[in-house]
Amino acid sequence: MDNQWRYQASSDSAAVSAKLPPKGASWRDFITVTKPGIIRSNLIAAFAGFWLASGWHVQYGSLILTLLGTMLVMASACVFNNYFDRDLDMKMERTRDRGLPTGRLKPRTVLVYGIVLGIAGLAVLFAFCGMLAGLFGILGVFVYVVVYTLWLKRTSTWSTSVGAISGATPPVIGYVAVTGQVDLAAVLLFAMLFLWQPPHFWALGIRRKEEYRAAGFPLLPVVKGVRRTKFQMIPYVALLLPIPVLMYVYGYAGIFYLIISSLLSLMWLYLTLKGFKAKDDEVWAKQNFLFSINYLTVSLIVLVLNTTHL
Repeated sequence: MDNQWRYQASSDSAAVSAKLPPKGASWRDFITVTKPGIIRSNLIAAFAGFWLASGWHVQYGSLILTLLGTMLVMASACVFNNYFDRDLDMKMERTRDRGLPTGRLKPRTVLVYGIVLGIAGLAVLFAFCGMLAGLFGILGVFVYVVVYTLWLKRTSTWSTSVGAISGATPPVIGYVAVTGQVDLAAVLLFAMLFLWQPPHFWALGIRRKEEYRAAGFPLLPVVKGVRRTKFQMIPYVALLLPIPVLMYVYGYAGIFYLIISSLLSLMWLYLTLKGFKAKDDEVWAKQNFLFSINYLTVSLIVLVLNTTHL
C-alpha cells in the first residue's frame, strides 16, 4: 500500500509538472545534459591513464588533446542517454527537472547536440591521439548508448555490469594515446574502473530503489532485492584487491600506491560486508556510495603521484 501511494504521488507530481509552461533553455541545461559528474570522473581516469603511460615524461599538448577528445566523446554519450531516457526521466524525482523532461530543451536540439559532440570528440581522438584511442572512444559510446541505454537498461539487471564497459574506457583511451598498444597496465586500468562501477551504482540504486521501481527500471535492488544486491557487490569490490599488487609487482606504480590503494580496497570490502548487519539500508548505502567516490578519486590521485619514472 505504501509503495502504491508513493507511485501515485509521483505520478500526480509529474502530471502537475507537465502542465506548467516550460521556461527557455539556459546554458546550464546544455551543460547538465552532458552529466558533468560523470565527465569529471572520466577525465580524472583518462588523465591517470595518460600519466601512467608517460612515466612522468608528459607531452602536455597531447595530454590536453586526449582529455578534450575524451570529454567530448563521453559528453556525447551522456547527451544521447538523456535523449533516449527523456520519457523515463519524467517519472523520477531526481531527473524530472532536467531540461528535456521539462521541455526547456527540445529533443531535436539535444539529438543534434549529441551528434556534434560525438563527431568532434572522435575527430580529435583519431587525428591527434591515435587509432586505438579513437576505437576505444567508439566502444565507449556504443556500449553506453546502444547496449546500455537502448537495450539492457530497460530489460535486464545486467545493465549495470555490462554498461561498466563504457565507464572503463577513459583511462584506456588516455593510456593508448601514449603507448599505441594495449598491455597489462591498460588491462589493469580497465579492470579498476570496470569493477568499481557496479557496487558504486548499486549503492545508489538501493537508496533510490522506489524511484527506479516507479520509473520501470529493472535495477538489481528492484528486481532481486537489497540483500541479493549486497551479495552481488562483494566479488566486484574483492577483485579490486589484486590490482594495486599487480601494478606494483610489474613496475607501473610504487610502494605508496600499493599500500594506500590496498588499504582503501580492504576498507571498502569491510564496509560492503558490514551491510549485512546494517539496521538502516539507506544509511549504509549512502556511506558505501560516498566511500566509493572517495576510493576512486584517492586511488587515481595516488597512482598518478606514485607512477614509476621511466
